[in-house]
Amino acid sequence: MSLKTEALFRDDAYLRTGAAQVVAINDRGGIVLDRTIFYATSGGQPGDTGYFQRGDGSRIDIAATVTGETKDEIIHVPAPDQPLPEMGESLTIAIDWERRHRLMRMHTACHLLSVVCPFPITGASVSEDDSRVDFDLPDTGYSKEDVTAKLLELVRADHPVFTRWITDEELAANSGLIKSKNVRPPSGTGRIRLVCIGEDASIDSQPCGGTHVKRTGEVGEIYIGKIEKKGRENRRFRIRFGSAPPV
Repeated sequence: MSLKTEALFRDDAYLRTGAAQVVAINDRGGIVLDRTIFYATSGGQPGDTGYFQRGDGSRIDIAATVTGETKDEIIHVPAPDQPLPEMGESLTIAIDWERRHRLMRMHTACHLLSVVCPFPITGASVSEDDSRVDFDLPDTGYSKEDVTAKLLELVRADHPVFTRWITDEELAANSGLIKSKNVRPPSGTGRIRLVCIGEDASIDSQPCGGTHVKRTGEVGEIYIGKIEKKGRENRRFRIRFGSAPPV
């Protein structure tokens, strides 16, 4: 039977610490809590790392966070040779905030890239320094320099980034919100989480369960490091932090 963890990060991605209680430990030592601030690997964004602090002050280092039988079951994977907590034990939980914030900035940058390049997305992977978004784009007239300039324009405009919820029926009636060509957002729960950019979502709105910054200005300096041909109708855009190197 799958368990359900209250995912606090869905409403506030800026929570760095919290309190939780152990509700299960699986046969591989994965820890399930009643609530968590740890994001679980999904949608191209890697899961959080961090630690749990026990009542006696000792720590359990968490090396990864993944989902279980459903996306609502969030499993915290301890690093090797870490002790396991007791069932029902109360813990203080803390994520590696510096790493998470870089992922939030990068994930938001990927959304901005999908605005600059409005084509079906065939794949994506978010990382701390170098992320990619693949588009169904047969023959690109886009250059690294042009895409970078348009991305930075959106970043520097400091647009608000926020979430809202719609029903399954509303999504079905607005299928253009779905940018992924191959992956459909989970349905059947009655509601879908949208990540919106701009006043009244004037810049972008798309289903996403990941974590993002509050304003585009927080993304910081980014650039397109490479545009790669990956098949006849697939182009891979690589996003990197910092300023583009001189040509």
